[in-house]
Amino acid sequence: MVQLHDQTLRDAHQSVLATRLRTEDMLPICDKMDQVGFDSMEIWGGATFDACIRYLDEDPWERLNKLSDALPNTRVQMLERAMNIVAYKNYPDDVVKKFVHYAYKNGCESFRIFDALNDLRNMKVPIEKAKEEGAHVQGSLCYTISPIHTVEKYVEKFKKLEKMGCDSLCVKDMAGMISPSRAYDIIKGCKDAGIKIPIDLHSHKTSGMTGMAYMKACEAGVDVLDTSFSSLTGATGQPETEGVTAALKDTEYDTGYDMDLLMDIKEYFDEIWEKYRHLHRDQALKVDPSVTVHQIPGGMLSNLVNQLEKQGAADKYNEVLEEVPRVREDFGYPPLVTPSSQIVGVQAVMNVKFGRYEKITNDTKEYFRGMYGRPPGEISDEMYEKILGPDWEEEVIDERPASLLEPQFKKNKDLLEDKGLLNKPEDVLTYTIYPDIGLKFLKGEVEAEFYSEDLPLEKPGEKKEEQKTARQISYPWKGKVRIDGKNYEVVMKSEDKVRVNGKDYNVSVLFPEGEQPAPSQAKSKAQDRGEKRSGEELEINSPMLGTILELKVSPGDDVKAGQPVAILEAMKMENDVTAPRDGKIKDIHVKKGQDVEEDDLIATMVG
Repeated sequence: MVQLHDQTLRDAHQSVLATRLRTEDMLPICDKMDQVGFDSMEIWGGATFDACIRYLDEDPWERLNKLSDALPNTRVQMLERAMNIVAYKNYPDDVVKKFVHYAYKNGCESFRIFDALNDLRNMKVPIEKAKEEGAHVQGSLCYTISPIHTVEKYVEKFKKLEKMGCDSLCVKDMAGMISPSRAYDIIKGCKDAGIKIPIDLHSHKTSGMTGMAYMKACEAGVDVLDTSFSSLTGATGQPETEGVTAALKDTEYDTGYDMDLLMDIKEYFDEIWEKYRHLHRDQALKVDPSVTVHQIPGGMLSNLVNQLEKQGAADKYNEVLEEVPRVREDFGYPPLVTPSSQIVGVQAVMNVKFGRYEKITNDTKEYFRGMYGRPPGEISDEMYEKILGPDWEEEVIDERPASLLEPQFKKNKDLLEDKGLLNKPEDVLTYTIYPDIGLKFLKGEVEAEFYSEDLPLEKPGEKKEEQKTARQISYPWKGKVRIDGKNYEVVMKSEDKVRVNGKDYNVSVLFPEGEQPAPSQAKSKAQDRGEKRSGEELEINSPMLGTILELKVSPGDDVKAGQPVAILEAMKMENDVTAPRDGKIKDIHVKKGQDVEEDDLIATMVG
């Protein structure tokens, strides 16, 4: 018998709905899902923590608590990114241990732990802490294709994970590119090597061959397969729970699940899919065999499309797909899973927009320094010098990255107490892992993109009541326009200037009576900050849409060409905004935490 691990409430909507499924739309179906008899269900971790506080104004700890209570008969699991926890960089040991403790305390019974680089040193602390808490630990290795990722290497590392105390193992094929023969060879290799603990295969449908890979995995002796309900799988989610159950029926691998019950659950998620139609993306709904070339996983693909649209660069999609494998080779063939997928993906976007390595993200520099772990393959000296400069050898580390980090939990606990923002210990972790958006969330300053009662949005022929009423328009106005099934990002800078998908147009807009903007509201950002500066005064502008994380200089400071003036968070990665030449900072035109668009004024300098 083969069991199924259901991913609908975590990875399915991360793959096809940009991780936006709200908790109130999960809870009503939990009772029926709890009756199926799944081996386990993944309900938390991955990108859901970030999405909760950044886009949904939900407390992720409350989500975990509510869902675990609603699934009393099913082992609930989270996806834990080793020392990255649920974010995009390494955290110190004390923070990782506290996170595992409070996740277990809030109902997480199983931890699927992986490291983006398959660096087992990074997995040791969370594995040991989860075992200490009494949780089930699933040690996972990220599957990828490269000259250095052989079947023998995977089997060797899985044997080490078993010795480290893992209760089960997972082949994590986050891009859906595992072939039937490779799935068979890895699973069979593990069994032949004497591995005794259960083995799970996680994959996505992106390549079109995953169903065959699942069948060959069964023949090789796999114990568990990852699936999601068909309504939320698209082409980048997991194989369908109902379909896999039907395929295995009356075979030696029969799950024994009740198909009528599965159909009832499917009907609920059919309604959810329609309800969230504003998040549908064509690219996430089509099988794409080219995934075996670009190797972009479903969650990354969905979010990459979303981020490119926000940056007004949706037309660069195919160029970015072509650039990703080139960047990956330059980086020593990291598997494309968070956070390495973000690092590679954002650098690929930068390369396409500005020229290859003309702009280098801070996270790319940290990756090359070894602060994410040991790259799987060799990186050329030329690349190291290009990213870190001529003295790169002095910057690169070889030890476990987190061993260099100072403890943070107590310091941040004291900070939140001083600010009067500490309501529970978990708040310290929310702030520590995501200091900028986490602080906004704890202050109650995050505005949800939508609530369940708002949905569906942009349904043809229907407008929400508030859209029918006359209202003042303030500039800049940002929104989406859906025409013939395609979404367009629109920014109205003034009544005669509009940006559509990153391109500026001069337009004439006729306002219905009662909607003419007040003169004070019609000023564009260019008018607010003054037109093109004259003389030697030079503008330092934002290279892309994002949020100001930190200001590195003050008015009057002397700066050198290339010196960071501010740190911009864009596409979930940190980017330096630098001085274009030597000079002196005259004025700062933004503040920490401020959202900016491409070309917005950050600072002025004279030189």
